[in-house]
Amino acid sequence: MEKLTPTKANLMKSKSLLAFSKQGYQLLDKKRSVLVREMMTMIEEVKELQIKIDEIFVDVYAALNIANITMGASAVTEAALSIPKDENIKILNKSIMNVEIPTIKAEEQPLKPYYGFYRTSSAIDITVVKMREVHELMYKLAEVENAVFRLAIEIRQTSKRANALDKIQIPKYVEMTKWIEESLEEKEREDFFRLKRLKGKKF
Repeated sequence: MEKLTPTKANLMKSKSLLAFSKQGYQLLDKKRSVLVREMMTMIEEVKELQIKIDEIFVDVYAALNIANITMGASAVTEAALSIPKDENIKILNKSIMNVEIPTIKAEEQPLKPYYGFYRTSSAIDITVVKMREVHELMYKLAEVENAVFRLAIEIRQTSKRANALDKIQIPKYVEMTKWIEESLEEKEREDFFRLKRLKGKKF
């Protein structure tokens, strides 16, 4: 405060900075609330996806076990290797409160048998169909978990900025404004008494 001159110009500047800091804090606080709400919704979605995936995996393991028993492990492996990798995916971006969130867009391919019917059973068909479901859910799970991670980082950074304004900047400008106002009031009183004494000496 010692280096700051208590002038009306500095008082206006201090009030302006205080108002700007308060407005900034309100915006950051709203942003933080929206991000937290979005993240909590996504966390619930992650839980639901994990439950669905676990349930489907139970069916997958049961069908795969039957396939191994009826066809033999080598035949199952051979059938599995005949299924091509899913490489028709695109990574796009969407924005949530200026937070870039990658989204996975997979081109839907018609489900068809890539292996012969000879030496295969319906159990392998069930396994393939169920794994296709898991595949799609895993894409969605990866997308949502990544979004939760990015939102958590942004919430932490937003909280730091909001707390810096609330605990440091705003109190500093409140104190600065008060000090300048009190200094100007004191100066006005001194000038008033000085003027009063001068008038008294003239008479």
